[in-house]
Amino acid sequence: MKVTIAGAGIGGLTLALMLHERGVEVDLYEAVSEIRPLGVGINLLPHASQQLCRLGLEEALAERAIETSTLAYFNKFGQEIWREARGRAAGYDHPQFSIHRGELQLCLLAKVKERLGPQRVHEGHAFTGFEQSADRVAARFTRRADGRTVEVLSDVLVGADGIHSAVRRVLYPQGDQPRFSGRMLWRAVTEAAPYMDGRSMFMAGHQDQKFVAYPISEPLRREGRARINWIAELRVPQGELPGTDWNRVVDKSVFAAPFQSWRWDWIDIPALIDGAEAIYEFPLVDRDPLPRWTFGRVTLLGDAAHPMYPIGSNGSAQAILDARYLCDCLADEPDTPYALREYEAERLPRTTGIVLRNRMNGPEQVMQMAEARAPQGFRHIEDVIPRDTLEAISLRYKRLAGFDKDSLKARG
Repeated sequence: MKVTIAGAGIGGLTLALMLHERGVEVDLYEAVSEIRPLGVGINLLPHASQQLCRLGLEEALAERAIETSTLAYFNKFGQEIWREARGRAAGYDHPQFSIHRGELQLCLLAKVKERLGPQRVHEGHAFTGFEQSADRVAARFTRRADGRTVEVLSDVLVGADGIHSAVRRVLYPQGDQPRFSGRMLWRAVTEAAPYMDGRSMFMAGHQDQKFVAYPISEPLRREGRARINWIAELRVPQGELPGTDWNRVVDKSVFAAPFQSWRWDWIDIPALIDGAEAIYEFPLVDRDPLPRWTFGRVTLLGDAAHPMYPIGSNGSAQAILDARYLCDCLADEPDTPYALREYEAERLPRTTGIVLRNRMNGPEQVMQMAEARAPQGFRHIEDVIPRDTLEAISLRYKRLAGFDKDSLKARG
């Protein structure tokens, strides 16, 4: 079997490593001419790190990431709503890693070139279309270096080319526009003194004004200072979805004023904003779930299949779980079109549930509940939201996303 993957992001690279491990021939085609460490921080929850550890990547990840110990939610006054242990600190067999997205991508890319060979990664090749017969699919790419069309024959074509997927656009040329939430995100990394235990992720505020932060480096690396990834989020009245650049650098003056009073005894949010070298603006968008991903020998994976709000730290995780299930289906089922349909039947409804739950704020709904019930703050959260309600919200989302302990043990 030979598989062509369009897109060398986290999902595509992970799929390539998994397929190679099962003896499947793989080639990756990436539109950019040079893969560089772009982006900011992401979280790899235990269901994602479990799969990467199975690929023998735990040591490489541990060198670049930090093991998250705690997740805590606060209201806009810095009062604690909910706190829970994460990763190994919560008794999982695998860690929760916080890592720079670009460092993770380059780590995966290095392993792909090492194990598959550098000739299997074709940078500067933009997907333009495909044709298929009963037993083959011919994918077409435009080579950026000279504008020539390159045709690649294989048994399967996987579109793993992100939220702006060219493969998805061919499959759904009409009526598949991004769905804008009316909220904007500003993301950056700041070198600062660690807060809490130096390994904690926190979220504060509510859906119309929120701040999220977590460290992505050990505090001892630079004289007791850590690289802290943060995201500020605001609702923008009469806001419109940007037409082109979804990753532009902006000045803090665009959004910082509403956060000026968010200084508490354990964190200084205005100082974090002030200390950023570069701040990137993103619209909070997803797309409506698709009725199907698979067309004959062509299918979608990751953000190309199910772009979702970055709530619950599940975007990259679900791409990695897609890759595991797709790999197992292709390796175990001799009828390739049937294997692709089996993959879709398993993964499409699961990810659809997460997309829809994230529109309802996922596990972060506890902050919205606190804002609605106690907009002026509270003395004890139990007076506002019963503890068993908070526990139930946390567990429900873990089960939906597949990282409750029972699901992980069953997955082995």
